[in-house]
Amino acid sequence: MAEKLAPEKRHIFLHNGQKVFEWDQTLDEINIYTNLPPNVHSKQFYYKIQSKHIELGIKGNPPYLNHDFTSPVKTDSSFWTLEDDIMHVTLQKRDKGQTWASPILGQGQLDAYTTDIEQKRLMLQRFQEENPGFDFSQAQFSGNCPDPRTFMGGIRSD
Repeated sequence: MAEKLAPEKRHIFLHNGQKVFEWDQTLDEINIYTNLPPNVHSKQFYYKIQSKHIELGIKGNPPYLNHDFTSPVKTDSSFWTLEDDIMHVTLQKRDKGQTWASPILGQGQLDAYTTDIEQKRLMLQRFQEENPGFDFSQAQFSGNCPDPRTFMGGIRSD
């Protein structure tokens, strides 16, 4: 049932009209997907992640991504993989349930409507996680959705 509440589509992060990467989020993670240039092998990449900053690129070149995050991440749980010529960066949110309007601070923000849809989806993921025997995939909110981090005492941690 949880897969029904997965992101329906990825958001596109544009810079100067060019697609830089696609991204989506869950309660726990931010996922960034970057198309790799042709004939570049994984050993040529470098990747540096700090709590509030990412640097990613090809060795010997200026970084492709060199930005601050919207919010902090857990560096020890964040990583990257290569999948079919796509670099997939998985960032573990420090604040589980927080709705990010963009992975990059001050750039590529989702509009208010899309942010609200994301927050509602994350709230339903939270309900599903806390009540695994129920199916929340068809549930809807009327009006504003509460913050998944703080609603009814906040997210439970085991």
